[in-house]
Amino acid sequence: MLLTSVTMLPSKTTNIHRLLQLKHLSRWLVSGKSYSRLVLGIETSCDDTGAAVLDEAGTVLGESLHSQKEVHLRAGGIIPTVAQKLHREHIELVVNEALERSGVDPSQLTAVATTVKPGMALSLGIGLEFSQRFVRQNNKPFIPIHHMEAHALTVRMFEPVSFPFLVLLISGGHSLLAVARGVDDFLLLGHTLDEAPGDSLDKVARRLSLIRHPQCSTLSGGQAIELLAKDGDRTRFSFRTPMGQSYDCCFSFAGLRNQINMTIMKKEAEEGIECGTLLSCVNDIAAATQHTVACHLAKRTHRAILFCKANGLLPSLCPTLVLSGGVASNQYIRKALRIITDSTGLCLLCPPAKFCTDNGVMIAWNGVERLREGTGILPPNADISYEPKAQLGVDLTAAVKAAAIRLPSVRMKI
Repeated sequence: MLLTSVTMLPSKTTNIHRLLQLKHLSRWLVSGKSYSRLVLGIETSCDDTGAAVLDEAGTVLGESLHSQKEVHLRAGGIIPTVAQKLHREHIELVVNEALERSGVDPSQLTAVATTVKPGMALSLGIGLEFSQRFVRQNNKPFIPIHHMEAHALTVRMFEPVSFPFLVLLISGGHSLLAVARGVDDFLLLGHTLDEAPGDSLDKVARRLSLIRHPQCSTLSGGQAIELLAKDGDRTRFSFRTPMGQSYDCCFSFAGLRNQINMTIMKKEAEEGIECGTLLSCVNDIAAATQHTVACHLAKRTHRAILFCKANGLLPSLCPTLVLSGGVASNQYIRKALRIITDSTGLCLLCPPAKFCTDNGVMIAWNGVERLREGTGILPPNADISYEPKAQLGVDLTAAVKAAAIRLPSVRMKI
């Protein structure tokens, strides 16, 4: 139909129309192939140094990632000064590797997108400092990226998800529920009041000394918990789901972790072993921990869904819950959330596990989304600073709490 309408236009108008189309679809020749606008994404918000080059369609042309996991596992946790040092040592190599793998020269980039908030201050500073130097040397626009917005929109690389949709972001440093209404338009329904689920799982794993377990020596804490839980009996230990009498969508994991620590101390005394020695019931504690974390996430998400339905915040046709962030790769937690979406009529979508954790691809994709919208694009000499703490969107948590929505009973049989 579009082609027919174009051919019927007078010739002069047709030529102008075609010229505008050519200008709009202008492409660069890269290694013998044509690509649309190209974005370099750089990620250094925590302990991974990531970079990627994407075209406008979301095709990953080149990617590189340097993980600091082994260093921090040996240290018993992320040490900010160590993370900063490792970012500084590897960022140029990672960016150059992504560019080389893409076959893209810096002069052919349309823009550079970099995480500037939220995250660890020392880590964010390295990424921003490098990026500002890079865009000024190559005279490229700069797109500052909100780390959580990038996680929320990653799924749109793989699925045709239209706005608005509900998103649950769970990672080592964050947990929140929000309605995504646009590329930079979010309504915050709930957030963590103390620590994030990934952080809690890591701390429980360290308290259980899982790094000494023959199956877990190279795994992160959350990965170790998930692995051992597969062979554990979650009913052997009964941990209370947090915030049972708080009718909002916020999260709390510190109290749960205290319950778990008390149980570990009790079992160590019963078995006559010292802290640092593996308990015989470690699989069962892992299973009970994972189940309680999953139930807490599921219940708060259930309330968020009911709040959205009551206030018309989601479309009536095919409403969607997007699950993203590093903890979203946990399959048990995914199953718990699928029980909730199945009971409420939502579609559950998750990015591939590889793209749930921090990476340069999600940052570049957020840059692509912002280029399309023409929002948040700054000149190379713009004065920008990083923000270790940054809220996502408009805060509706008080309104959610005031609604005091009580949840119907849902059997969490996983």
